[in-house]
Amino acid sequence: MATYEPKNILITGAAGFIASHVANRLVRSYPHYKIVVLDKLDYCSNLKNLNPSRPSPNFKFVKGDIASADLVNYLLITESIDTIMHFAAQTHVDNSFGNSFEFTKNNIYGTHVLLEACKVTGQIRRFIHVSTDEVYGETDEDAVVGNHEASQLLPTNPYSATKAGAEMLVMAYGRSYGLPVITTRGNNVYGPNQFPEKLIPKFILLAMRGLPLPIHGDGSNVRSYLYCEDVAEAFEVVLHKGEVGHVYNIGTVKERRVIDVAKDICKLFGLDTEKVIRFVENRPFNDQRYFLDDQKLKRLGWAERTPWEEGLKKTIEWYTTNPDYWGDVTGALLPHPRMLMTPGVDERHNWTEEIKSLSSAVEATTTAPATSTQSTADAPQKPPYKFLIYGRTGWIGGLLGKICDKQGIPYEYGKGRLEERSQLLEDIRNVKPTHVFNAAGVTGRPNVDWCETHKQDTIRTNVVGTLNLADVCREQGLLMINYATGCIFEYDAKHPEGSGIGFKEEDTPNFTGSFYSKTKAMVEELLRDYDNVCTLRVRMPISSDLSNPRNFITKIARYDKVVNIPNSMTILDELLPISIEMAKRDCRGIWNFTNPGVVSHNEILEMYKKYISPEFKWTNFTLEEQAKVIVAPRSNNELDASKLKAEFPELLSIKDSLIKYVFEPNRKVPAN
Repeated sequence: MATYEPKNILITGAAGFIASHVANRLVRSYPHYKIVVLDKLDYCSNLKNLNPSRPSPNFKFVKGDIASADLVNYLLITESIDTIMHFAAQTHVDNSFGNSFEFTKNNIYGTHVLLEACKVTGQIRRFIHVSTDEVYGETDEDAVVGNHEASQLLPTNPYSATKAGAEMLVMAYGRSYGLPVITTRGNNVYGPNQFPEKLIPKFILLAMRGLPLPIHGDGSNVRSYLYCEDVAEAFEVVLHKGEVGHVYNIGTVKERRVIDVAKDICKLFGLDTEKVIRFVENRPFNDQRYFLDDQKLKRLGWAERTPWEEGLKKTIEWYTTNPDYWGDVTGALLPHPRMLMTPGVDERHNWTEEIKSLSSAVEATTTAPATSTQSTADAPQKPPYKFLIYGRTGWIGGLLGKICDKQGIPYEYGKGRLEERSQLLEDIRNVKPTHVFNAAGVTGRPNVDWCETHKQDTIRTNVVGTLNLADVCREQGLLMINYATGCIFEYDAKHPEGSGIGFKEEDTPNFTGSFYSKTKAMVEELLRDYDNVCTLRVRMPISSDLSNPRNFITKIARYDKVVNIPNSMTILDELLPISIEMAKRDCRGIWNFTNPGVVSHNEILEMYKKYISPEFKWTNFTLEEQAKVIVAPRSNNELDASKLKAEFPELLSIKDSLIKYVFEPNRKVPAN
């Protein structure tokens, strides 16, 4: 794939939100490029957005309007511009309902002026036109495949209509005059520096002020959000690797409802969602969902890097550190913003009082992301947590209930089958949980060999059921703790037995010896797209209950022969309480859920002999000999538990945990 190398780039609208991040990135990363930025400094632009670039010798700022043909032609010629990245536009949908002519002027006419200047000068080697996912119109709620770059354009509001119109001009100039055009269509972007008329910065500033968070309609509208630096990297990739004449979606398949965005922000500010969130009149047409197919850009090498929780925390930190960055923006914080670009708006209007009038009962609990310190001793308190647990008859599910009893955490076991969405929704409506724990799954009866001859049953529960529960939880704004398995790896050349080099959370599973492991690897990969899931890789679980036939120690103590090979293992007595703490801490993503280090089968049996039964004897056999008496091969590996250890420094090594939680409590042999 040929890589394009620009020399002199003109970035329009560069003092705005997205373009400023792109400009700063290019100035910083490519000192041999000259970056000329053009911006008329409208209400949603801020020269401070470009402060990181202003001292750089390869940066030049010009104040001006893209609608000025003389200025645009002058810049192209005098600065020897060979590349244009066209971001300048009016972008806020609410404003487009109030003054759509401004959108036509900026988005269509301004783009036309740029294109004509490119045609006249004849020196442009790339014209990158920045559009939006909204040109596709509303995506069906049940669609599983997103809009691809060849999908029909069906805009539903004045803003998206003007962006679609601009795209038609860009395409026409590409075809009629051979202008080397590339178009991008992006999902919603968030992060530092964004003008607070957009949802996320608006909610953050309102939360900082202890004011209501107004949500259009019922908050069920679904949007996809990308962190600004990920988007800046996407434009860097399109600039260098994008093909002339092509369209690229810049998107993510990770969707969230507007109500969930509000809840996540409330959680980080320690606000009670029931008191703070207010539902207001919907806008004239509010698309239910935008969903993009993002594969084309990924094939160029781009990938989303910033998890939602991390990006949101960074954004909140920036706004709390820079509360007055945009000056007086109370007009933008209204449920339906009215900016001064709209004729007839009274600058003296008391915006704050209008916002407060949404609810007189809202109580500010904090002005920064922290736990509320307001006294509530006189008010009846509902329990902060309530767990919904699936897997009542399973080993881990049963233990979870006992731990909740011990800690005084209210919980109920799910009654629905994981494969039945309606039953899961009924469980959630009845229980009203704060968290969902999935300890259900097929592991085999009595072992994984059973799965080899019951593949449909295994898939139905381990894959379909787990995904169904994750999807329902995401829809309901719930974190799901999912007990998975580490039996999806086997020692290899990069992770040799005895090396101490364990498989990390991001490593690709390499063990396919059993159908059980195949289904677990499959569902783990699919769950990566669900940012509401915390996947815990359990390995060879052990508990202090040595009478339980599922206990790994109990199993090998009853075998005639055992293989002697080191493995990572999970001491449930220590780690299951940690999993509950992880739910409280809102941990997400994949975690190797094992004690640090490895222990061999012989080492465990030596401990068993030392603490439990001095007369105990056993015989070893090889993996080759073992293979003759089992149907499916077994996974043997070491998992790197450093991520879990960093979060919970008190976590014991596997051998120390075995002694403390298993063998000492069951000791039958007197200590010397």
